[in-house]
Amino acid sequence: SGQFRVPRDGVRLLAPLEDPQKLICVGLNYRDHCSEQGARVPTHPVIFNKFPSAIAGPFDDIVLPQESSQVDWEVELAAVIGKKGRHIEVTPCPCPFPALCPPPRVYQVPFVPLQESVALDHVVGFTVANDVSARDWQMRNGRQWLLGKTFDTFCPLGPALVTKEAVTDVHNLRIRCSVNGQVMQDSSTSQLIFPLPKLIAWVSRFVTLVPGDILLTGTPAGVGFFRKPPVFLKHGDEVQCEIEQLGTICNRVV
Repeated sequence: SGQFRVPRDGVRLLAPLEDPQKLICVGLNYRDHCSEQGARVPTHPVIFNKFPSAIAGPFDDIVLPQESSQVDWEVELAAVIGKKGRHIEVTPCPCPFPALCPPPRVYQVPFVPLQESVALDHVVGFTVANDVSARDWQMRNGRQWLLGKTFDTFCPLGPALVTKEAVTDVHNLRIRCSVNGQVMQDSSTSQLIFPLPKLIAWVSRFVTLVPGDILLTGTPAGVGFFRKPPVFLKHGDEVQCEIEQLGTICNRVV
């Protein structure tokens, strides 16, 4: 009826999840991102994490820490776990000619994606994330990435949790990031090296995934660190991250 509507500028949208048990991240998981830095395509997922205290809302400010002068952007697809699991299997291809199956999916008649039907049972939905990164600290600390990834406000999420049933094909979504209106990243989740079923299976070998856990799946090419010359965020910048069918988040840098 509209009688309970309130003006958008009169409310503050929070992150879809603010206190997950685990906030798991994947590095080097887009082919174009590997290419832009001259890195080899990894043979196994590169896993790291952020602390939940890094989570910010979809339109909250990103706070530049005084400890860093090299803060960068990374638009990412985030998957949210909805079903507990450990040692989650990825169904092997039943086709007698598996080499002919188009990666990253395998099919059976009538073209049901077997891998996704098993591993994605553990996913409740998806949202947009910005894996904000302090590159100077990412490269320090023995090259352990945690400190450079987990400053407060370094993980804006939102604008909503979109259920997996509402997404046509999570492995074929346009993914973009712009800074002050200039497009910096423009790719597709089809560039993922390890699709979601493989990521879920891999991570669940080491930890039990529980409802509410968040899995950031990596960023495509176009980050500031690998531009020539490098470009980093500064006070007053506006960072917009968007993924087809999932929505847009927009954060001001302060």
